[in-house]
Amino acid sequence: MDKVIDLRSDTVTHPNDEMRQAMFTAPLGDDVYGEDPTVNALEQLGAELMGKEAAVFTASGTMSNLISVLAQARRGDEIIVGSQAHIFWYEVGGVSALGGVVLHTVPNTPDGKIDLDVFESAVRGQNIHYPPSTLVCLENTHNRCGGAVLDVAYTSAVAGLAHRHGLRLHIDGARIFNAAAALGVPARDLVNDADSVGFCLSKGLSAPVGSVLCGDREFIERARKYRKMVGGGMRQAGVLAAAGMIALHDTGRLAEDHANARRLADGLRQVPGLMVAASVPTNIVLFELASNIDSEAFIRDTSQRGVKVSPRGGRQFRLVTHRMISASDIDEALERIAVCLRHLLKAG
Repeated sequence: MDKVIDLRSDTVTHPNDEMRQAMFTAPLGDDVYGEDPTVNALEQLGAELMGKEAAVFTASGTMSNLISVLAQARRGDEIIVGSQAHIFWYEVGGVSALGGVVLHTVPNTPDGKIDLDVFESAVRGQNIHYPPSTLVCLENTHNRCGGAVLDVAYTSAVAGLAHRHGLRLHIDGARIFNAAAALGVPARDLVNDADSVGFCLSKGLSAPVGSVLCGDREFIERARKYRKMVGGGMRQAGVLAAAGMIALHDTGRLAEDHANARRLADGLRQVPGLMVAASVPTNIVLFELASNIDSEAFIRDTSQRGVKVSPRGGRQFRLVTHRMISASDIDEALERIAVCLRHLLKAG
């Protein structure tokens, strides 16, 4: 078979040669004792890039979100999240199962935001019947909203409202560097008013494993203890952190992924049987199949033709561009998808 073009997620990226060499030669120590110099260097760099006092290296974005909530909300507290939030959809209900925290979902707008009035009305007042609201979580970029980007002004406005009501703000910034590339601003500007932010190394940045959670020192001390509680003490983790260090010095290349995503979306709009999202701000392309096309057959046929796609339920699908996908791969994927659709339309 010709090259398999994997558009399911940017998590499928492999470390490049520079990362592999850094992993091989990384100075190591026991990170649980705070003695791994490579992990310590990664945490310092991550904190500096986010404009925060401190950071902790975690196994995944899900772990960063989990321990961030555990460190900022007590059992029985309520946290406010968007209805399309990754924390709500894809993290196995961990904050509730492990932290006893209530998820209060409010509608996301199509551009990944939570309307400020809706957010403010969701904050619980002092009442014996209510769980106290203690934390609000935003997502930037927003996965289920097609890689939507939250700008500096919006995030600052949410932070102002949250702090006025005594809530803290956490940003699930798994793809925060994609947002920074799309807006042409430093990532730290996008999280300046947030109390905590986690970003992934293993998505578009192409490191094999890991996330970095950032915030003030007191918060990070609590989060580090929760990391140990949930099994995240990874000992000689410098072999992983070394790849993350390389990744953080190469965030500028994400603009290439965004250009490829726009190329992909433009091409898909020419394929009969598909309805493509109007906006493609970063590296995620959402589309929907026409009603006369069987979704399972589409998944099966594209896979047989060497294109991997990610179903989102019903007739909706997601494609994600990344470092291992070139512009020529996009063109080849479009050709294969078009052949698939012609076949399915004819069969239908």
